[in-house]
Amino acid sequence: MLPLAAAALIAPASFASAQEIVDLELLLAVDASSSVDDSEFVLQLEGLAEAFRDPAVLAAITAVGQSGIAVSLVQWSSGGRQAVAVDWTRVWDADSAERLAGIFSATPRLIGGGDTSLRGAINFSARQFEGNGLEGLRKVIDISGDGGAVVTSTANPTQARDAAVARGITINGLTVLDEVPELHDYYREHVIGGAGAFVQTAASYQEFAEAMLRKLIQEISDRPLAGAPRPAQSAARPARSGPVPHGLVPVGGAAYLTGHEQ
Repeated sequence: MLPLAAAALIAPASFASAQEIVDLELLLAVDASSSVDDSEFVLQLEGLAEAFRDPAVLAAITAVGQSGIAVSLVQWSSGGRQAVAVDWTRVWDADSAERLAGIFSATPRLIGGGDTSLRGAINFSARQFEGNGLEGLRKVIDISGDGGAVVTSTANPTQARDAAVARGITINGLTVLDEVPELHDYYREHVIGGAGAFVQTAASYQEFAEAMLRKLIQEISDRPLAGAPRPAQSAARPARSGPVPHGLVPVGGAAYLTGHEQ
């Protein structure tokens, strides 16, 4: 992996002070907590790189017109541990998409573990839309992860979600279900929100690239894929039967990975 100094070299320059109009401001927030080992983290970054090289994603980008989209990448874990790994980068054609894919492939892991703070990830991500020199017709946070967190009065991602949605930001989710099979239900109830919000699932990190590809096509084109309607933002969950696995806690009838939110 590259040292932090190298990461700064590959990060594109920030936009000028003048507001630049784009069709979509898309912030990709990837899980860098302790539940994600280095090989799984690499699969996330390579999945993003592969997606931006895919003809279907390129078609979605070019379909929005010359304004294109702007993309940023955040890594997150505990309440106070988030980092902008790739600054806002405009993408409008195959060459610009290839440049961004190359940046993703070369981006090092900036956060080496920590708890799962979806609240912290959402709050930090929402702040990145402020003063970024862009005027997006749509603003989306795309947050991916393999764990949830206990919902309490002081650690509640729902409140952060609602605050972001009130500012016109949509939050979509990509859940990796290898540790918590019901995690998509947690995201539907506590994480996603805004116009057309949805959750995409991957059974494991080996399927992350395919899931991210489908998710990006839907987000950029702003329409569901054929045969993949947007799920409801909330859904009744069946009660979990049997013992709760080690490291999980029951939340509203289902079990989710614990994490300390701040």
